Amino acid sequence: MEKKKSWKVLLQLFVSTFYISAFTFGGGYVIIPLMKKKFADELHWIDDEEMLNLAAIAQSSPGAVAVNASILVGYRVAGVVGAAISILGTVLPPLIIISVISLFYTAFRTNAIVSAVLKGMQSGVAAVVADVVCNLGGKIVKDRDILSVLVMIVAFVANYILGVNVMLIILACGVIGAVRTLFVHGKKEGAK
Repeated sequence: MEKKKSWKVLLQLFVSTFYISAFTFGGGYVIIPLMKKKFADELHWIDDEEMLNLAAIAQSSPGAVAVNASILVGYRVAGVVGAAISILGTVLPPLIIISVISLFYTAFRTNAIVSAVLKGMQSGVAAVVADVVCNLGGKIVKDRDILSVLVMIVAFVANYILGVNVMLIILACGVIGAVRTLFVHGKKEGAK
């Protein structure tokens, strides 16, 4: 797909990332299915597999997953300008919201209604994260990619049951992915 740089595309990229960021609570993993729905399903700027790859890169890169994913999608759609526009659209809503909340912090801190709303949001966030895992993990299982399914299971067991540091798991998965890519690329070159 060629990079789009028209003002209309850049404006839609900004508005979309701004809207998604403004109404997303719970961290970066929650933003991934919303970005998939907007940029892959509605706008068709990227496909499902590419969104899965961008989510994996965003997760393994340093920094906030939501910002990393926005940068990658923005760059994929409209190059460096698109990445800058999507960063702005993603960071402005939290910046504005936190600035407003900081003005009224003492009132919010002791308000029982605000506390109850935030507790309720935690449940919603858990459901959205579970949905992401089911959708993205389900695609891997559906593709019957044995190595990917095995890596997914081992990574879960290593972190959740054995308590292995997530950074070590990410590095190990990166090595496995690099070796697999080199192996597949080598097979294709050998077949030519």
